[in-house]
Amino acid sequence: MAWLPLIVFAIVQGLTEFLPVSSTGHLILVPVLTGWKDPGLDFDLALHVGTLLAVLIYLRDDLFGMTVAVCNPRDRSGEEDRRLAAALAVATVPAVFAGYFAKPYIETVLRSPELIAWTTLLFGAALYVADRVGPRLRRLRDISIPPAIIIGLAQCISLLPGVSRSGITMTAARVLGFERPAAARFSFLLSIPTIGGACVLGVRDILANSHSFAATDAALGALIAFVAALVSMNVLMRWVERRSFLPFVVYRLALGIGLMVWIYR
Repeated sequence: MAWLPLIVFAIVQGLTEFLPVSSTGHLILVPVLTGWKDPGLDFDLALHVGTLLAVLIYLRDDLFGMTVAVCNPRDRSGEEDRRLAAALAVATVPAVFAGYFAKPYIETVLRSPELIAWTTLLFGAALYVADRVGPRLRRLRDISIPPAIIIGLAQCISLLPGVSRSGITMTAARVLGFERPAAARFSFLLSIPTIGGACVLGVRDILANSHSFAATDAALGALIAFVAALVSMNVLMRWVERRSFLPFVVYRLALGIGLMVWIYR
């Protein structure tokens, strides 16, 4: 790959994976708007590996706590961590089934700029409403199976490009009364099995189709995506600890309107 497309794709993936703006939608739009070729399965896999490593490092304390608690079920002090682990497991299941059955449509039919424009607008507005009217009563330690199921079902909608996996899960969490930092943190945790599954499927497709693997491009792309993802998670968490999701809503609305003008003119 040329240097500029490599850097742009990696930064876009790293920044948008955890922000409520849709990484898939942005990655589809980049080649459409620039005329660059799709970077291919090997590079896409490398970017996902970079973002996966970033979220694993960022949430290392949460992951360590859940692992210790699950391995020591008799330890009462780990009850909250075990409940969080169970909630994550339950919330992951709906997206696994939805992704399996919808995969052929996701990779073919559901990739148009028109769809991305509409979903960017509609679900940006949904985030705004949820953030304004949703109470802030629950913290992450209050998570249980029922809200986890609802958030997991909401995550299935993110199979549509432009919806944003992080955006729809944060929207659902805010509707359910979770504080903004709790909504963002649970969304980050929920991304781990999702991105991990995407990495496994990517490896399978590469091996099945005997794709060539540009090691240097992949390594550099993964590194850039890793750094960008760490930056985006830190910025988002610090922001929502004090302020609302409004800047991301404004960005989504501006992007959606811009796409509408570009498409229909």
